[in-house]
Amino acid sequence: MESAHTTGRTDRQIPDQPARSHSHSSTGDLTHGRLVPTMLRFSIPYLIACFLQSCYELADLLIVGRFNGADSVTAVSTGSQMTHLVTLTIVGLTTGTTVTISHAIGARQPEKAQRQIGQSIRLFAAVALAATIILTACTDLLLRLLSTPAEAFSQAHDYVLICFLGIPFIVAYNVISAIFRGFGDSKHPMYFVALAGLLNVGLDLAFIGGAHMQAAGAALATVISQAFSMLAALIYLRFADTGIRIRRTDLAYDWAGTRQIMTIGVPIALQELCIQISFLVITAIANGRGLDIAAAVGIVEKIISFLFLVPSAMLSTVSVVAGQNAGAGLHDRSKTALRYGIIMCVTYGTLVCIASQVWGADAVRVFSPGNETVVTYGAQYFSGYSIDCILAGVHFCFSGFFSAYGKSLYTFAHNIASVLLVRVPGAYVASLLWPDNLFPMGCAAPLGSLLSILICSALYYLRFSKRHPAAIVDVK
Repeated sequence: MESAHTTGRTDRQIPDQPARSHSHSSTGDLTHGRLVPTMLRFSIPYLIACFLQSCYELADLLIVGRFNGADSVTAVSTGSQMTHLVTLTIVGLTTGTTVTISHAIGARQPEKAQRQIGQSIRLFAAVALAATIILTACTDLLLRLLSTPAEAFSQAHDYVLICFLGIPFIVAYNVISAIFRGFGDSKHPMYFVALAGLLNVGLDLAFIGGAHMQAAGAALATVISQAFSMLAALIYLRFADTGIRIRRTDLAYDWAGTRQIMTIGVPIALQELCIQISFLVITAIANGRGLDIAAAVGIVEKIISFLFLVPSAMLSTVSVVAGQNAGAGLHDRSKTALRYGIIMCVTYGTLVCIASQVWGADAVRVFSPGNETVVTYGAQYFSGYSIDCILAGVHFCFSGFFSAYGKSLYTFAHNIASVLLVRVPGAYVASLLWPDNLFPMGCAAPLGSLLSILICSALYYLRFSKRHPAAIVDVK
């Protein structure tokens, strides 16, 4: 990955860039125009797509809770956390695809974009095969490590095994979506997921409510829906007039292109893996405290993952906008995108936190209407955890910015520090000191985010502030 110092020209087009040689509907130029409307045009479709994709798991949990008891709810909440770990790890790895393509688009290098797409296809085909074999073989072991309650173990096994067999669909869809995002196009993935989301809800009702398949029915509905979404995206990418045509030579092995994808994607994937493992450790702590607490924590984790869609969408938005502008040499515009992203996330998080304090119990009751013990514990956990809605968006935006400049190790470092120093030990200590109240356990997450913000702010000041303009690099 080459780096070139900007020598003080932080907001001008690189003069020897070739002119754009093509124009097509799927490529969005994010290097011009007012930044806030530009960011919203990208982030809103991406947010909707994330929302609909999250509806897979939320619909599973909601419908299972309506037709079955706490054992099925715990099975789905525990199992879906495990599959969510896999999905987010894959999404993190595909960030390398998004960023390298966005750099090529910003630098007006369509042939490089084609090469990066070809290398992504090769790389992620191997990832999908390896992940499916390894994870299906380790299903029982992983569930035991999570201290899955005995009452829910059989259903959790069925749910996880079916979802792991669907990993190739998850990988393929997320690679295609990463390609679209690198182009600056967040609308088409939204369309594909919208169709799949409707199918998922219908299949949930048929398999869980009609066929009484319990957790296995929820998993089967999810996998079929993911396969449908992947197929729709693949057909569009094959036949649409995108202006990009993958040649056989683009699929030939190119270590330089693969290394660029992995240099950016691997640290983010490891970060996501470690963060999700920390959530699974917290789930294991909750599972060891009884079925009601396990169900309460599982429900709140699903609600929080839904609420975090906005910060996640802004992370991707900052990454793509900053990536294209980095490729064009417009570094001041990249830094402005970071600032706007943080402002939007903090505003959103404050509103969500306030609403969560007022209606937290009602939100938990939707997923467990007949068990007030679960509702009480869930409201306590939600009340503490919801504070993180304000703080997490800040370091999410920093992570997107760092990734756009090839500094994925920064993102990895602050998240690992947060997980190992605060989130996991904080949740464990809270479970020992306050065994009858989940509010302190919920506060471990925002305290971890606070540490991440401090680390991110220091790294940004040292590497990207106006005091150190030569430290800004342009990844080509």
